[in-house]
Amino acid sequence: MNGFRWRTVDIVVASTIAVAFGVIFWAWGLLWFGPFSVAFSGFPPAAGIVNGVWFIPAVLAPLIIRKPGAALFAELVAAIISMLLGSGWGWLLFWYGAVQGLGGELAFAPIGPARFGLARATLAGALAGAGATALDLTTSSLGDMQTSWQIAYGACQIASGALIAGVGSYLLAKGLARTGVLDRFPIGRVRELV
Repeated sequence: MNGFRWRTVDIVVASTIAVAFGVIFWAWGLLWFGPFSVAFSGFPPAAGIVNGVWFIPAVLAPLIIRKPGAALFAELVAAIISMLLGSGWGWLLFWYGAVQGLGGELAFAPIGPARFGLARATLAGALAGAGATALDLTTSSLGDMQTSWQIAYGACQIASGALIAGVGSYLLAKGLARTGVLDRFPIGRVRELV
């Protein structure tokens, strides 16, 4: 990653991502306890396909900020904001934020040349999904499901993390960069010719 020291603008952008997604998480939770619970009642493991939304800060923040800790900070603060807004999962969200953020950190860890492309973003989303699946096995009714349903749920959740959080965050970061609002970050300084 590009240096280890966080600038004020890094903190502001990571915090903005976290607060915005904390509110989105809270609203997504309302859908989870409402329409989603009905929609997936026939095959509960399929519910994992919508969970990628919860992993976006763990991918978007490091794509933009490119500093160690960005994924963990943004994901954890977003989870705490969601919890403070009254999410139905309460304090459990702290642990989900930590595990999902660590998944993002692992993908963007400074191993070899720092690459912040689509492949790394997709990996970050998938790892956040894998971490959430592991936690789901111990903290939710998923642990009581038959093994084949657990595997199906995990596959859906990891794929959702890769697609929604990984590809989605990559496209969102690139789109924001094109507007010029990220010019203070490496992603905003690279201009693609059209």
